[in-house]
Amino acid sequence: MTQQIPERLPGGGVDLSHLAARAAAPQGGAPSAAPGSAAGGSVVDVPSLVIDVTDATFEQAAQLSSVVPVVALLRSARSEPSVSLGSVLEQVTRELGGRLLLARIDVDASPGLAQAFQAQAVPTVIALVAGRPVPLFQGPVPEEQVREYFGQLLQLAEQHGVTGRVNAPDIEDADEQAAPAEPEIPAAHLAAIEAAERGDYEQAITEWEAVLTRSPADAEARAALVQVKLLHRLQGLSADEIRSGAAAAPGDVEAQLRVADLDVSGGHVEDAFLRLLDLFVEQDAEGRATIRERLLELFEVVGVADPRVAAARSRLANLLY
Repeated sequence: MTQQIPERLPGGGVDLSHLAARAAAPQGGAPSAAPGSAAGGSVVDVPSLVIDVTDATFEQAAQLSSVVPVVALLRSARSEPSVSLGSVLEQVTRELGGRLLLARIDVDASPGLAQAFQAQAVPTVIALVAGRPVPLFQGPVPEEQVREYFGQLLQLAEQHGVTGRVNAPDIEDADEQAAPAEPEIPAAHLAAIEAAERGDYEQAITEWEAVLTRSPADAEARAALVQVKLLHRLQGLSADEIRSGAAAAPGDVEAQLRVADLDVSGGHVEDAFLRLLDLFVEQDAEGRATIRERLLELFEVVGVADPRVAAARSRLANLLY
């Protein structure tokens, strides 16, 4: 499983920076981290894994997001999809045994929060990680997809140092949570995974593309495909060879694309994006189309919820329009 959040966590325009700033400042009565430990790895006691949040109590939930991801469900009692999705979210939250919290927000009773989250419809689900919003999805989704969203959210939280837990009376028995079963690999994915594991990236690409032809909405297959394509482009090339080639030909689009691939694979994401965006300005229409296509693919590799992707996407949009 990739460490980045793929397209199943779409980016959004929610601006909660004012709330994030307030959440960073300790307030009286709010849960605090365990003594002697950083907030990200601490354990705090809460009354329940599922809490009801209002305009007045939101700040405490935002503070808890420095310990575990807080999933906010914006709902209405008048909405049947809100009720059914709420049941699914509660079940999956409790199964995770304190690794995240579910905050239910009644938009009819808390219009301020609905406005802050820019909720256009209910149900809307948005997470908070270290006080910052991570848009998840809108409308009802199947239970299996909820599990995928939550799994990817926990990976994103770990990348940002949010690795704590909460204790609550409704956490399932610790023995049941100690050894969660490994997620079963879908049969349709086996051939692609096996090809990638033996280093046959070309075959893996073919297999993943076949999966997407049959199931275009398979987000996991799409995320795997863009990563395997990246590995295939770098296969057989040394880092020195790629970097020296790019340095010798600063205007060569293919050479710069290769070094951008190398930078992303090594975690130098901002360097890769900056290189391609600067190169984009200098190119004709054909060159720009090639760079744009690669950038969009690298955005998926890194994960569209990543703030570095959001910044690069914004600059690309400004260059295009």
